[in-house]
Amino acid sequence: MAKPKTKFFCTECGYESPKWFGKCPGCQAWNSMVEETEVVVKTQGMNAPIFQSKEKAQSIINIESDKEPRILTGIGELNRVLGGGIVPGSLVLVGGDPGIGKSTLLLQTSHALTTQGLRVLYISGEESVRQTKLRADRLGALSAELYVLCETNMESIEEAIEQIQPQFLVIDSIQTVFMPEVTSAPGSVTQVRECTTRFMRIAKIRGIATVLVGHVTKEGAIAGPRMLEHMVDCVLYFEGERHHTYRLLRAVKNRFGSTNEIGIFEMGEIGLTEVENPSELFLSERPLGVAGSAVVASMEGTRPVLVELQALVAATHFPSPRRMCTGMDHQRMALIIAVLEKRMGMFLQNQDAYLNVAGGVKLDEPAIDLAVAISIASSFRDISTKPYDVFFGEVGLTGEVRGVSRAETRVKEAAKLGFRRVIMPEKSMKGWKHPQDIQIIGVSTVADALAVALD
Repeated sequence: MAKPKTKFFCTECGYESPKWFGKCPGCQAWNSMVEETEVVVKTQGMNAPIFQSKEKAQSIINIESDKEPRILTGIGELNRVLGGGIVPGSLVLVGGDPGIGKSTLLLQTSHALTTQGLRVLYISGEESVRQTKLRADRLGALSAELYVLCETNMESIEEAIEQIQPQFLVIDSIQTVFMPEVTSAPGSVTQVRECTTRFMRIAKIRGIATVLVGHVTKEGAIAGPRMLEHMVDCVLYFEGERHHTYRLLRAVKNRFGSTNEIGIFEMGEIGLTEVENPSELFLSERPLGVAGSAVVASMEGTRPVLVELQALVAATHFPSPRRMCTGMDHQRMALIIAVLEKRMGMFLQNQDAYLNVAGGVKLDEPAIDLAVAISIASSFRDISTKPYDVFFGEVGLTGEVRGVSRAETRVKEAAKLGFRRVIMPEKSMKGWKHPQDIQIIGVSTVADALAVALD
């Protein structure tokens, strides 16, 4: 009997090699090569019916540019992230930490689609049919058009799809599905790649909107080869802090919409509920008249979000001061501290600095720079900001405050929540009508902003 051949696969990018490497030649990742038995999957190759196309090349100006039809899920936050709804025939990958609520979200989505007359097939490889029924009872997601199956064999799954003919398909999760002709274990690089390819063909040929649930690694990335994210049409991450009840749904890839949108949900006893006004949620426990606290008007896609920043500056007992932050880029915080030291004359070299975005939100846009600088200066000088002030603006290395986009949207959100004054870049005040019920102060430097905010 011939000895089975083995190959080494990179779990990050899918690079194949006959020998092991400590560093992947493809993506330069360390310790990512795993050994698997080489498998030759017998298929019809290019003679398969899906490749027998008689279409000819056309001039791009002669192709009709019709909009992709979309299916509204009945959940507004999910529709926002997907770009307006689910596109029939699309393949969506949803990842997130264990217990974050991926299965709950998809079961609620499946029920919402059945109320529109669609047939849904929910295939679980991790829970039994009775366990899924218990969750459906708790969520109130019971419908005659919602079919549930506990199966991991790819051939059996295809038979169920052929029998039920669903318009929406959920696979929970892709790491549990296996193909019998592939000898490697479920969840391996080969199995994940081959099964995803099969689901992609099913979705495109039959026009079934398909959602795959993916496990994540310790670093938070979706487990399996990086090729998995390239094969699908949309990649969603379901995030949230363990000690908070709300969850964030974020798109990192979307062929049918923007990747800047986020959806916000709150986890309760009856499942996930939409948060239509996240600013009120994030500011509900904000203390008033406390030094180091500042409210920033940030943008998440097209949605304005007001979030509280909290800074604490205290004398250090170590040769080098500590710089710690949660919810924003650490290097950005160090840059703003350097600007305050150089341009504002604040002696922060013997001070520990801690910064926290309240509520566990993650902010990554430059418009939060001004609020970060004001919160740090407020804590250092022990002077509180006005409780009804909002700040936004980008800070440059020379101490100037640069303009940012969507200033009008940010100001309107602040006015709607009852704030009375906005301190913003002077260059962003042109080209739009200012609301009458809120005072707008334009600043050109950090010194001007501090003079107004901490007077």
